[in-house]
Amino acid sequence: MPYGDLCQLSDVTAWLQSGQNPFPATDDALLGRLITAASRFIESWLGRQIAAADWVEIRDGNGGQRLAFGNFPVTAVLSLSIDGLAIPPSLPGDGFGAGYVFSPTELALRGYVFTRRAQNVIVTYTAGYAAVPADIAQACIELVCQRYRERTRIGEVSKALMSGETVTFSQKDMSDSIKTLLSQYRIAAPVVGFARMPAPTASDPATLAAAL
Repeated sequence: MPYGDLCQLSDVTAWLQSGQNPFPATDDALLGRLITAASRFIESWLGRQIAAADWVEIRDGNGGQRLAFGNFPVTAVLSLSIDGLAIPPSLPGDGFGAGYVFSPTELALRGYVFTRRAQNVIVTYTAGYAAVPADIAQACIELVCQRYRERTRIGEVSKALMSGETVTFSQKDMSDSIKTLLSQYRIAAPVVGFARMPAPTASDPATLAAAL
């Protein structure tokens, strides 16, 4: 599966299959493009990347000792500085000494504060999933299949049947059921005092993939 794609071609064709015969391979290239496009659409809607990667955040200090990460789940904090001062990790064996600790969603300080100043906090961390969560993968599968079926009626809002009935087609970008699967992963970045960008460090899978 290409880096960044949120589901596999075999799972999409299995979802499209009807009856006993496997779904034909004639549209595999088209489905592959749809998988990549749907994956990018989902990540744009979520406001985040799903695959594990390294990130740099530049934040306004809030005067307190806690700061929510702009991405999750965080698995490692690589560096933290406040006003240009490097903050060390608070090691578990030093009696809760000064430094930082973190959870998958939050950074916390001991013996320091995030001094209230614009763009004075810089944190580099690893966040994301080593494997795509099952509900995100399923949402991507269903969205790809929706786009695949819709290509036969591009621009149509409704269609009259031979029986005299009229079928109306949904104009939503994605169904409510797909949104339900994805909503728990959606994040809202702070409106002010926030900048996030990829960090091209050695542990970033995207960087490693690009080098191959």
